[in-house]
Amino acid sequence: MRKKTILTFAICVMLCAVAVYAAQTQPNPAAPAGAAPGGAERGGAGRGGMMGGGMMGGMMGGRGGTPPAWIEAGYDDHKHMMDQLGIKTLRPGKSGQGPQTGPGFDEATANDWMPTMPDALTMKDGTKVTTPEQWTKRRAEILEDFEREVYGRIPANVPKVTWEVTNTTEGNTGGVPTITKTLVGHVDNSGFPQITVDIQASFTVPANAPGPVPVLLQFGGAMGMGMGGGTRRGAATTPARGAGAMAPITPNGTFFAAVAPPAAGGAERRGGVGGGMMGGGMGGMGGMGGGIPQQALSHGWGYGSINPNSIQADSGMNNLRQGIIGLTNKGQPRKPDDWGALRAWGWGVSKLIDYFEANPDAKVDPKKVGIEGVSRYGKAALVTQAFDQRVAIALVGSSGEGGAKLHRHDYGEAVENLTGTGEYHWMCGNFLKYGAKEFIDPSKKEMNASNLPVDSHELIALCAPRPCFISYGSTQGTSGGDPPWVDTPGSYRAGILASKVYEVLGKKGYGEDVKDWVHEPLPKVETLVGGDLAFRQHTGGHTDGPNIPTFFEWIGNYIKSPMPAAAPAAANN
Repeated sequence: MRKKTILTFAICVMLCAVAVYAAQTQPNPAAPAGAAPGGAERGGAGRGGMMGGGMMGGMMGGRGGTPPAWIEAGYDDHKHMMDQLGIKTLRPGKSGQGPQTGPGFDEATANDWMPTMPDALTMKDGTKVTTPEQWTKRRAEILEDFEREVYGRIPANVPKVTWEVTNTTEGNTGGVPTITKTLVGHVDNSGFPQITVDIQASFTVPANAPGPVPVLLQFGGAMGMGMGGGTRRGAATTPARGAGAMAPITPNGTFFAAVAPPAAGGAERRGGVGGGMMGGGMGGMGGMGGGIPQQALSHGWGYGSINPNSIQADSGMNNLRQGIIGLTNKGQPRKPDDWGALRAWGWGVSKLIDYFEANPDAKVDPKKVGIEGVSRYGKAALVTQAFDQRVAIALVGSSGEGGAKLHRHDYGEAVENLTGTGEYHWMCGNFLKYGAKEFIDPSKKEMNASNLPVDSHELIALCAPRPCFISYGSTQGTSGGDPPWVDTPGSYRAGILASKVYEVLGKKGYGEDVKDWVHEPLPKVETLVGGDLAFRQHTGGHTDGPNIPTFFEWIGNYIKSPMPAAAPAAANN
């Protein structure tokens, strides 16, 4: 009876997701749906958590409806931040609709700001960095700039997290016996009881591992739930607090592979499925559906997921006075250098690593935890590894602006798209300055990407010397592939610059002496470039699924597991 009920629920969720996704599919499959002119990639109520942990916040207090009692009626968070910064008007962002050609999608006009590119290996006093010891000091400078101006600072008073194992199951994936644990991280809300935050996570490890194994965590997945089916044993029966906290429900260890993939060439679906309907965007779903469980286990790894929307809803406005950001601020608005959602999601991963460190019986090696994400969660994966040096590896899928893409490469999605009302919540408030057309103080001049003290090659460099894999879909052909919006060339070139830092630290970057990095063409599709820092375009679209087998073959050169690799046939079951 229980299995039948669970299966029925799973089918209903999948059908609901497919129906909503189909309803929101745009006529032009090459455009990132919902990218409204003016930089606001607008979604409806619940954008960023319909079925995830941000469900109630997204539906009841995000953009419409009655705000929570501690938020004033008519409060406009975006305008409030603009007022704090003295910004009168912002430049409109590009539109992702249409063919994505012409102004803003032209390589001939994309590089005007390149002369202002900061050098990752030059300290603020002009000293050139040539040794690992010098890099430690330079890294601190870069980190400070990113915290203050781009992603925000994590406040010192963030409440503690107490983890609870809500379910334990034994299963089998691809012929490998497994143990899956579903967790809820209860955040102490005694300082502001009006807000409850419960972090949803799950992980699966080989049952017969002789020691702790590496684990690749995914941002998103199917509502952040663990996907190791099987017989429940020794599970805690206390229901988790908060919306959407559930036990594993699929019997085969996959992440709802039956859910429809993104339209060919499509980017993140805003406002609905892509905004967090299933907790991860359809691109992110493609990662697990593309074979992470089977590939991980066949290489002696574990796998897992963490639900970003159970930490902080994927939307701004009233939601920035809820979630972990709102709880830490006791319901008050952010200051300009307070953290945005990308850092909040990364903080959740850090808390999960804390759990692994404190619980060796989890059979997870806390020094070998990786993070994966696609699209907005690709941004989050890169930010997570950059800021937490315990994160051993990141698989960064189609991350675009705010991720691996150079801000100064004016091509596709740009700074202005992340300063409008649709995506500003990912960043700290200070980032809005770089989309400012006019300040209230007439003596202050318009600012743009060229005024940023850092750029994304330095974000990638913060991951050094740890392995980092940057993944994109093909940009070739008239159908399928990643859209120009994500600016694959700008991301590849960021890696060229970051490679210099890897080399100073005795590691291998892209391994090429590129004389004209500004115009360097992309490597041939399906060609793995680099060493500890790697880049690969797969044949396909806005997902990292086709790169998963290559990723696990590559990472085996840097991170070892005590679990012997399974027979090749088992990985394909």
